[in-house]
Amino acid sequence: MNPAERRLPFLKVLRTLDYLQIITMVLLLAIGIIFIRSTGIQVDNAESRGFFIRQLTWIAAGGGAYIMVSALDYRSLFCRAAIVMGYALTVVLLIAVLLFGLKIYGATRWLNIFGFRLQPSEPAKLMVIGMLAAIFSAPGMIKQPLMCLATAGITVGIPFLLIVIEPDLGSALVLLPITASMLFCFGIKWRYVLIGILLVAAGIGFILFDSFREDPIVLRDYQRDRIKTFLDPTADLGNRGHNAHQARLAVGSGGWSGTGIGEGTQNQLGFLPQTVSNNDFIFSVIAEETGFAGVMLLLLLYILLLYSILRTAFITSGYGRYLCCGVATLIFCHIFINTGMSIGIAPVTGLPLPLVSYGGSFIMTSMTTLGIVQSVYRTTKAETLE
Repeated sequence: MNPAERRLPFLKVLRTLDYLQIITMVLLLAIGIIFIRSTGIQVDNAESRGFFIRQLTWIAAGGGAYIMVSALDYRSLFCRAAIVMGYALTVVLLIAVLLFGLKIYGATRWLNIFGFRLQPSEPAKLMVIGMLAAIFSAPGMIKQPLMCLATAGITVGIPFLLIVIEPDLGSALVLLPITASMLFCFGIKWRYVLIGILLVAAGIGFILFDSFREDPIVLRDYQRDRIKTFLDPTADLGNRGHNAHQARLAVGSGGWSGTGIGEGTQNQLGFLPQTVSNNDFIFSVIAEETGFAGVMLLLLLYILLLYSILRTAFITSGYGRYLCCGVATLIFCHIFINTGMSIGIAPVTGLPLPLVSYGGSFIMTSMTTLGIVQSVYRTTKAETLE
């Protein structure tokens, strides 16, 4: 085989890659690294530098997972079996969290594995997407909608309940729009959609009712307080409402061009503590230090990323389309809720900003899901070139 022939398969792979997704992903990761370091300048100690170094480590690991997953054929028996085994392992880990997990800030959401904290609720989102895609694309399911709904309900319900018990209501609730969007892609009849909307509305009504009870039935005290603080932001500025209030001040103080990277007063003076500024409220730090212009650039990158995922969904069908639909919904929900927390249009739920917030579990999940989408795009594109 001459050198030209050896280069041919490699060149063909390069022609099938979704470069828009790759570029936007890398830029978002770079923004995250910059502002995670910025949030640590206020204290500049070993712990703050540790956040920065650990994030780089997780990005490197996520990059390896991204390359490996995107190189596979997402339709292969190996990939489908990996999803099933991954789902089963995730359920086991969610049970292990309840039994042996680390309790931090009143919630038991993490496992300590060889010195690294793993939050199983994050990969659970990916596993649910993969399982639902497999269910909806299975032969004959379109002719058995009730069986399909029951199977999907059990698949989502098990991790949903386990995550709620931790408690991590925010991560659990993200599973609902993911399921809804994939059902819409499946072509569910409108009467089932209407029933689902009514059930969700009833659930939201019950949660609001429960938040005003002195002895809540379902909600934990801190969850009730968060809802009350969202409904009345000035009710508890000295305690539960402090971080959300400071986050809104940070966004408002950024103006058009921001105060400069590392120069935000809310961030650097510690009004927005580092315990939340590099993950839950990193959007506020970006808004304060880069202003309206920086926020628009950030949102534009997210729009391009979502566009690349939905474009992939439209050029494929079946299993691949369901996967892309679920991934797009997952990323959109995190973007909307995280930015909404910072500007006061969503309650504080602790959902990270995709590819930007500090946190190994969600970085790994985000990059793996994007690797799956890249695999769908690459495989579909390769078929058109044959």
